[in-house]
Amino acid sequence: MIGRLAGIASRGLFTFDPETAHGLSIKALKSGLIPPCRLAQDPRLVQTVAGIRFPNPIGLAAGYDKNAEVPDAMLRLGFGFTEVGTLTPKPQAGNDKPRIFRLIEDRGVINRLGFNNEGHEAALRRLAARGKAPGILGVNIGANKDASDRIADYVAGIARFYAHATYFTVNISSPNTPGLRDLQARESLKALLDAVLAARAEEALRHGRSVPVFLKIAPDLTEEGLDDIAAEAGSHPLDGLIVSNTTLARDGLKNQVESKETGGLSGAPLFKRSTAVLAKMRQRVGADLPLIGVGGVGSAEDALEKIRAGADLVQLYSCMVYEGPGLASAIVKGLSGLLDRENVSSIRQLRDGHVDQWAATKL
Repeated sequence: MIGRLAGIASRGLFTFDPETAHGLSIKALKSGLIPPCRLAQDPRLVQTVAGIRFPNPIGLAAGYDKNAEVPDAMLRLGFGFTEVGTLTPKPQAGNDKPRIFRLIEDRGVINRLGFNNEGHEAALRRLAARGKAPGILGVNIGANKDASDRIADYVAGIARFYAHATYFTVNISSPNTPGLRDLQARESLKALLDAVLAARAEEALRHGRSVPVFLKIAPDLTEEGLDDIAAEAGSHPLDGLIVSNTTLARDGLKNQVESKETGGLSGAPLFKRSTAVLAKMRQRVGADLPLIGVGGVGSAEDALEKIRAGADLVQLYSCMVYEGPGLASAIVKGLSGLLDRENVSSIRQLRDGHVDQWAATKL
């Protein structure tokens, strides 16, 4: 009944433009209008990744809770972990509106938001107010559009949120900040990782714990670009990769109106490309480096396929636009059913089963 009511409410948001609907959904979560979901924990879904024990492998990707307003409400919806941000040191308005577009026929979304957020200080106040609230919280950090030293912005994010983050995500893969993806080039990436991981080491000494750092990459990389990222990941004490952000590609879309909008495409149309890049990266980095698979996950079957393609954990966001706030709990329950069918004692046993198949996909 709860899931049906939430689904009706979600469809009602389609009467509003996408950005207004997003704001209303945040307000509904803050007010308690969207009820929590009670999930029985399935020990077969528990994963320890980068030293963190995840109660289930399904997480909320960055981009929804940009200002760290509702992390605990999202965890109560069945997510095993949640990620806030992208957060930049200074507040910034982002790009001009309208800047979010639904591709309903394709179950996709295009956005060109441009790291709109209230800045470090506003988010820090909210996270500090959580105190020692339970749950796994990732902090996704970025750089201001007008920053004279973008690497320094990432370093600032590590220092500012170290006491509150379960893990960090270094986001250099958004297509909506001009020049940001240039940080994926090998020399620039080396300089970035050197600085960010040195900042992490300094904070670890101060706080007495080492917070994992993940790097979020784009799905639009060439094979050579994937080689470079894998090489730098292997030569730094990086804790994992998140694959992937939104794409600039527009292949095979039914919608011929909104699909012409500039920005990053997410949702169902991203699934194939992001999963192929995930598998290609798994081949390059080997079995041990944690990978989080993101892009087009709208069902338990999608989530399991990401795991078969090399993911340790899975994140989603855009498919909630179409499936509603009960999506995470539905996927978690669905995964338990799939594990029954596969007759395995841990979802980890199914990782990498389709890596070679997906990695053969031409980009």
